[in-house]
Amino acid sequence: MAAWTWRFEKADGTEVQPAVQPEEFTTQGDAESWVGECWKELSEGGADQVTLFEDTKKIYGPMSLHAGEAQDTEDASA
Repeated sequence: MAAWTWRFEKADGTEVQPAVQPEEFTTQGDAESWVGECWKELSEGGADQVTLFEDTKKIYGPMSLHAGEAQDTEDASA
């Protein structure tokens, strides 16, 4: 079974520990719902952006946790 995980980062891509510890997600929808519920606490706790992985495969990101900010991604076509 695939494991869906988030990588929490500063704006420069440096990995940081999340203010809210995520559980282990078994579906992409569960992972996205969780970050949708916790993004504000994550942002206030020092994370600027998140990237979603399925096992070791990058699905998308980085995605800004700052409301209303558009963010360019290097892999926009991925």
